[in-house]
Amino acid sequence: MIRKKRVVPMRNFLEEFEGVSRKTITRDIDFLRDRFECPIEWSRSKGGWVIEDEGRFELPGVWFEASEVFALLMMLHLVEGVQPGLLEEHLGPLKNRLRRMLAVGAPRANIEHKVKLIHFAPRIVDPKHFQVLASALLDGKKLRIQYRVRDRQEVTERTISPQQLVHYRENWILDAWCHERKALRSFSLEAIQHVQVLDEVALEVSQEEMRDHFQSGYGIFAGVAKNRASLKFSPRRAEMVAMETWHPDQTSQTLNDGSYVLDVPYSDDRELVMDVLRHGPEVEVLAPPELRQKVYETLCAAAKKYCPNPAQ
Repeated sequence: MIRKKRVVPMRNFLEEFEGVSRKTITRDIDFLRDRFECPIEWSRSKGGWVIEDEGRFELPGVWFEASEVFALLMMLHLVEGVQPGLLEEHLGPLKNRLRRMLAVGAPRANIEHKVKLIHFAPRIVDPKHFQVLASALLDGKKLRIQYRVRDRQEVTERTISPQQLVHYRENWILDAWCHERKALRSFSLEAIQHVQVLDEVALEVSQEEMRDHFQSGYGIFAGVAKNRASLKFSPRRAEMVAMETWHPDQTSQTLNDGSYVLDVPYSDDRELVMDVLRHGPEVEVLAPPELRQKVYETLCAAAKKYCPNPAQ
């Protein structure tokens, strides 16, 4: 009505919406202004309600129930907790708008205080690098990066075509096609020391090739699975581990004594060894022999550091 007539006095609303009270109309106007940020104002000089925005404001195409807004706000809070400040530039305005939609002062508006996220040992990523990498990924552009290889303590330069960003065990990883290595590689974002967007279209790797390369390995280590580990968990640890998914292609069985045997494929054993060690004496590597030997040597090296009499 305001768009069509430019100025609408309250009496016109009351006539148009027969049976609707002045209080309800006022509440609806407040709803438009406070929840949807509609620039609707009372003009004393014109004697009615006006929207002076040159036609820029539009009602949202998607409307949410209070429970849906609540769920969205919780989701944003969880995403923000992945690494505080990393996405605040984009998530902050959206969170504020959702809070207003949920109504200021309502108990549900304090969702941030109702959900607690506890993070352990996340590696700090430069927000500027994250924004550049994410933009290049979405725009389909190649990148030139300086990457620190921690194992060799050296910095290499790579031209890469970004494929996907992965958040894994508290840390950000960029899966990309490396043009120097002519293969898919994974880059830890905190190890990227410099990044430059190139004015070249990135090479796009098919989803089938991405899935075959990354899914068959164990954890973050990609590659075709060449081995299969057989892990036997004690009866008191069996129930907990039985509820976990270590690999999409894992198999398992519960033995008569209550112990639990988990078989998982792997291409690189580094992450698998760490996962086995965190269960201490509650797990035994049954196969393959080389994995069993590596876990044994690692445990012996660790025990040696705590030996009360190192001379013995």
